[in-house]
Amino acid sequence: MRHASGMPMGRRVRALALLCGSTLGALALGVLTSGVLALVPPPATAQPAVQASYSPDQVLADLDMLYQRLKADAFDLYAFTPEAEMDSLYQTLRAGITGPMTRTEAEARFQRLVAMAHQGHARVEGVYGAWAAYRKAEGRAFPFMVRIRDGRLHIAANLSDVPHLPRGSEILAIDGVPAARWLERTRAHVSAETTALADSILEYDFPMYLWVEVGARSGFKVRVKTADGDAFDTDVAARTASEIAAVASRQPPRLDLEHPLRDARILANGVGYLRPGPFYNEAARTGADEWDVTAFRTFINNAFGMFAAKDVHRLIIDLRGNPGGDSLFSDVMVSWIADRPYRFFSSFKIRVSADAVTANQDRILHDAVAAGPISRRFADLYATAHPGVVVDFTLPETQPNPGGRFQGTVYALIDRHTYSNGVAVAATIQDYGFGKVLGEATTDMATAYGAMERFTLPATGITVGFPKAHIVRPNGDTRPRGVTPDIAIPAPLIETPDDAMLQRAAEIAATGPARH
Repeated sequence: MRHASGMPMGRRVRALALLCGSTLGALALGVLTSGVLALVPPPATAQPAVQASYSPDQVLADLDMLYQRLKADAFDLYAFTPEAEMDSLYQTLRAGITGPMTRTEAEARFQRLVAMAHQGHARVEGVYGAWAAYRKAEGRAFPFMVRIRDGRLHIAANLSDVPHLPRGSEILAIDGVPAARWLERTRAHVSAETTALADSILEYDFPMYLWVEVGARSGFKVRVKTADGDAFDTDVAARTASEIAAVASRQPPRLDLEHPLRDARILANGVGYLRPGPFYNEAARTGADEWDVTAFRTFINNAFGMFAAKDVHRLIIDLRGNPGGDSLFSDVMVSWIADRPYRFFSSFKIRVSADAVTANQDRILHDAVAAGPISRRFADLYATAHPGVVVDFTLPETQPNPGGRFQGTVYALIDRHTYSNGVAVAATIQDYGFGKVLGEATTDMATAYGAMERFTLPATGITVGFPKAHIVRPNGDTRPRGVTPDIAIPAPLIETPDDAMLQRAAEIAATGPARH
């Protein structure tokens, strides 16, 4: 069962790839950003040819259609934003269409409206492709990776030509505008249920959304406050992807949770450590089937075999920075620690719509691998339900691993960049009592509007995602919130290779009970 990944390609190291403008940028947030269970590929229906620009009438017609179809398709478009507020923004955006627009300009305008719903699976994602193309053409960008804490903007990596801007320094203003205002402006482009979730995404994408706001720039004037309290203004040049790549190698080392991507070992204090990595086949980037679970199953089985051979009784499962993926993968791991059958949800309701039915049918007809048995379950459901009706969707429980299970104590380690299926795994572990959850609260939702589908607008060919379902975490908590750890471990402002969070988690695990 595919889960929407809040950030399928975007984790710490990939943030640099986005800043450098690689094609990873076009893939990122093929997700948002949030929640659970979105079927990934767009429908295979024919799309109009891309034009250099679109007339006002074309853009107006597609904006009107976008809003009408979202109303009909989304499970509850106004769950977090009053209809009057969305109507007001819609009219404002409509009034601003007075001349021809490029596809990128139309996408940004449409995304402003969709993002106003504050639902991670309601989104227009085209800006990633435009950004990747801009960076590939050596377009210049804001030369900092950022860290956002308590609404304040900090330098996470200085990739500029100004050496005296240490990481951790706070950015107070950009071009004379307070940083808080820039965060408000860039958040307006992000589909996210909460400000915290939007900020966690901006930690990857702030330079991109700043570019959406101000366009190409040769440089910026920034006001910075260092850790010792000194505040000063300085000019920094915007940098190309090649310039950023060159300076990145000279930066102080940062915590890297991608090399290796998957990891299983015994920590110095005898605690087992498992980092499963993304819940999809990472070899897909080289042409392999993204949903082939074979290699992942081998890795997980070997890991638990090693823990058994080494007589490990305490285990940390590291879900930090996890972009999510598919429960076909995560169930391989969770079944090793489950002591009874489980589901990742307590309630899964779908609002039937014509676009959801069409998208599902297109997937079955044109991409059998992506469709799998779940799309056929949807098709059976749709066969007897009319558009506008809300129906319950059911799945069988997942059984514990038939070959045995890990008998020790389990701790799941999470952070603000645990997304999508990673959040569902943490919620399942917590709600079923399979283990304790440590770390910082996820910004992505454990109960969410998800199961994303897509439709394509006829004039511009722009693709729009919408959440057709409301999925409630296993314990039945309907509040739109992330997973709150049982034991909080704050993340440092700047995360370094010594990995203070893991050190603290290992201390907690080592002093905990040996048996669950």
